[in-house]
Amino acid sequence: MSDETLNPDALNPDALKMMSFTVFSKLEGAVTAGMIHLGDQLGLYRELADATAPMPVAALAARCGLHERWVREWASNQVAARIVSCDDMADDSMLLHLSPEAKCVLASPAHPAFGMGMFHRLPQTMSALRDMPSSFATGLGHDYDSHGPEGAVGIERSFEPWNQNFLVPVVLPMLDGVVDKLERGCRAVDIGCGAGGAAILMARTFPNSEFVGYDISRHALARAEEKKRVAGVTNVTFLDPRESALPADNSADVIFTFDCIHDMTHPAEMMRSIRACLGNDGTWLLVDIKALDTLEQNVARNPMASLLYGISVLSCMSSAMSAPDGAGLGTLGLPESKARAMALDAGFSRFRRMDVEHSVNAFYEVRP
Repeated sequence: MSDETLNPDALNPDALKMMSFTVFSKLEGAVTAGMIHLGDQLGLYRELADATAPMPVAALAARCGLHERWVREWASNQVAARIVSCDDMADDSMLLHLSPEAKCVLASPAHPAFGMGMFHRLPQTMSALRDMPSSFATGLGHDYDSHGPEGAVGIERSFEPWNQNFLVPVVLPMLDGVVDKLERGCRAVDIGCGAGGAAILMARTFPNSEFVGYDISRHALARAEEKKRVAGVTNVTFLDPRESALPADNSADVIFTFDCIHDMTHPAEMMRSIRACLGNDGTWLLVDIKALDTLEQNVARNPMASLLYGISVLSCMSSAMSAPDGAGLGTLGLPESKARAMALDAGFSRFRRMDVEHSVNAFYEVRP
């Protein structure tokens, strides 16, 4: 670093202030994200959402069985961040409430906008920072089970609200002939099934069909078995592909992959396995993160690009690099152009982007 660089006269003071603001606004976001995690885990949002009128902070603390001083400081962060509403900040009783939109995002697990999944697993995601220097040096990442059981729950809470609302009534009817097959009875496979929410939902909706979910996360499979027991469905089975390999006999009529191909160490090999498993008249529903071809395009058109690239380092790309020869696609590593080219190389001949509105994901119908 040259002396000229450090010379105050060589610096643009406005640019320096803006750089400091930009950097520390990211720190503010990280700290407030931690406060959102606490609000979810401690039941503070749920209590505010259930209230019929603005609630004094002391009453909120009492209802949640918490210490008032700590809740007051938490609430001050939330009000300052414009997440929790306080119409009169001069009132020492601190009357708190959630807007209808905040209730959807913070405290309504059945609503498709519910957003607490990523915040649920925030401690596990951020704890990956301890492992990152080694990964950066060696190139070897860490699989999803390195985030522990709460990591699996966080993924479940992230994606199930949208799936529960839109997968069966909106997405499946857009696939050519798939609903008819499922209603008559067919063999369906969910690869990267996670905690099993989508597979159980479809198994319950289409009792004549048989569903098999595959995942390499022991924590996710344990969640799936428990959810299956609670749901009382008998036409779904969950397997670890390292113990029960995906069949290569073209026996599947429908295959689903939800938000998982970009996380895989060998995605091209997986696509070839999907083609070998799928019948010649079958359908593969490929759902993956909405991405563009270049960094420039992602930065220009996706306001969440920095978040997604960062999550990729801590989670998605780390998983995709968890084998020495991992492909390392990462969160934004499977744009439509690459997904299409890889599918064609794997032996598929038809690839169609579906007109599904989703804030994060792109949906593709892939056929032999």
